[in-house]
Amino acid sequence: MVDCVLVTGGSRNIGRGICERLTEDGHTVVQFDVLEPENPGAAIFVKVDLSNEKATADALTTLSQQHRVTRLVNNVGISSVANVEDVSLDEFDRVIRINTRVALQCAQAAVPGMKAVGFGRIVNIASRAIVGIPQLSSYAASKAAVVGLMKTWAMELSPSGITANAVAPGPIDTDMLRGAYTTEVYEQVRASVPVGRFGQPADIANAVSFLLDDRSSFVNGQVLHVCGGMSIGRAG
Repeated sequence: MVDCVLVTGGSRNIGRGICERLTEDGHTVVQFDVLEPENPGAAIFVKVDLSNEKATADALTTLSQQHRVTRLVNNVGISSVANVEDVSLDEFDRVIRINTRVALQCAQAAVPGMKAVGFGRIVNIASRAIVGIPQLSSYAASKAAVVGLMKTWAMELSPSGITANAVAPGPIDTDMLRGAYTTEVYEQVRASVPVGRFGQPADIANAVSFLLDDRSSFVNGQVLHVCGGMSIGRAG
């Protein structure tokens, strides 16, 4: 059975960058997404609606019959913008279901195979929002939750040769970010990053590649902020 990396939400933006980098690293990469991939050659694509628990379970079962997942990147995520008093509970549940439940469900499917071979790497994609960003209650809660899951898994699974870590991106220059801002606000946000630029998907992919490496076995239970310094301060 061929070992693989499973990446959730790998069709575009940060997920696409991760798939491209891990393929370059020589891994067999399988990615789950409801969207068709922008770069079909970056990974083996499995179309699945990750918001649907049964569809996700079916896809994981099929994958386990073809590959053993020894590396897992829980990347899929959606956001929702609202002041705290305006947060819809249904929307809150939707964000948690996709951003947090999928991470747990995929880990539950992958861990037995990792334990069987005494090796595994799990990377959860968190966000700078875990330190607080206005109007992102649902998103921040979901990303803080995947950090809590990661730290728990790091404690539980390390005796089996499995590490768990998280990458917390700052503002990454994707179509999602560009669509969220007017040109003026876009430039204001860019100027507020201490290194003077937005991040690129490749910046996140580089961090993920490091944490998935065989040689990173002594890095466990950590959150790596890849944010140009925004988690510690702002320029100007």
